[in-house]
Amino acid sequence: MKETPEHNERMAKMTFSSVFPHYITKIETKGRTKNELLQVINWLTGFDDKKINELIVKKVNFEIFFKNAKLNPNSKFIKGTICGYKIEEIANPLTKKVRYLDKLVDELAKGKKMEKILRSVESSK
Repeated sequence: MKETPEHNERMAKMTFSSVFPHYITKIETKGRTKNELLQVINWLTGFDDKKINELIVKKVNFEIFFKNAKLNPNSKFIKGTICGYKIEEIANPLTKKVRYLDKLVDELAKGKKMEKILRSVESSK
């Protein structure tokens, strides 16, 4: 799919708190835990559980969410297709970060091992 300015704007304005419950439902129905989800979000963003909860309570949008994040340097290894978009082809940096998060949640729900999801050095050998 081709990204559009309208799509990128929608991604930026979407609140993390509106999406987070959907992430939980998705992973829990597949036998994964909220703690595993938090671990994945922490790995990608550098946020601890307290900061994640604070951002949920403040209802920050993804633009603010990722502006405050310290993206994991290994996030560049997140590849593939999510929601019809090939991550490597997404030009907008914010939309790419949102899709990184979506892809990690998807991998968690699909039962991938945590070391693979977190792009551990050991798993890439």
